[in-house]
Amino acid sequence: MVSASGAESRKVTINDVAKSAGVSRQTVSRALNDKDEIDSDTKQRVLDAARALGYRPSRFARGLVRQDTMTIGLVIPDLLNPYFTEVAASALEAARTHGWHVVVYDTADRAEEELGTLQVISSQVDAVIGYFSCSDSELEAFTRGMPVVLIGREGKSTRFSSIRIDGREGVHAAVAHLVAKGHTRIGMVDHQARAEPSIRHAWFTAAAAAHGIDAGMVVGADQTADGGGAALRELLTAHPEVTAVFTFNDIIAIGALREARRLGRSVPQDLAVIGFDGLQLGALMEPPLTSVALDTRQLGVLAIEQVARLLSDPRTLAVEDLVVHAELRPSGSA
Repeated sequence: MVSASGAESRKVTINDVAKSAGVSRQTVSRALNDKDEIDSDTKQRVLDAARALGYRPSRFARGLVRQDTMTIGLVIPDLLNPYFTEVAASALEAARTHGWHVVVYDTADRAEEELGTLQVISSQVDAVIGYFSCSDSELEAFTRGMPVVLIGREGKSTRFSSIRIDGREGVHAAVAHLVAKGHTRIGMVDHQARAEPSIRHAWFTAAAAAHGIDAGMVVGADQTADGGGAALRELLTAHPEVTAVFTFNDIIAIGALREARRLGRSVPQDLAVIGFDGLQLGALMEPPLTSVALDTRQLGVLAIEQVARLLSDPRTLAVEDLVVHAELRPSGSA
């Protein structure tokens, strides 16, 4: 796949069409909007140039977007992960109140799929919401002229709006809860696929340090229940003294709960488990999962409402500090 910074992936603009057809930007606009101010030969020349270049004008940039014809592109890493399903469901519900359509794209948490999705999305939607790992420059290359709302990531470019996830206090509360229960050997199962430790690992390290606890008992896991089970086995093999574990997310925690039973460990008596996300699925586990919980409904609603604000005034990226805080939700597993 050609990089977003490469010549082949640069988005064709109205200026490119004007240069190819030998006319002005205004003439291109009139031809594409089927205005009568230009003759049929010129109009055809513009249309031929646009077709040859693969130019597809943005409905948003042309001012043709109406609130009742909006299409939002929602990009998520993994539909099989209930966390993203919950966020998507809340965004769909919020979009329906505006009469908007939502197209959901699953990138399978792969960089090449993400860039491929961005290439497609640029001509199909009027605004983009989602989770992205690519650079700001790549995002800019494929979403030029569209409102973009990033979830769980702070955009460095002033072109994007973002919704930040703040779980620091929630993770500190989780570690304090475990310490109050008498745990001093607390491990963590982190996200394995990332080159650097996650921000949740940083929150855990800071919380452990505040209580004088060794935060070095950490292993990585695939983002699946099976991955959580395998990681727990690895953690307990390396550190059999561990009596409590904090996990990157609830799916990993659910796998850890299942594996603890297989290993003959009673939860929470022999091993306490705390996840992160607050999935509805966690309440169905036995014992019910303790989690540092996010309001997934709030995330989806905030994203849609921010798009509405950007459409009302594209110059305004953030009318407020868009932060969703995670809070400890105690239950039976810890």
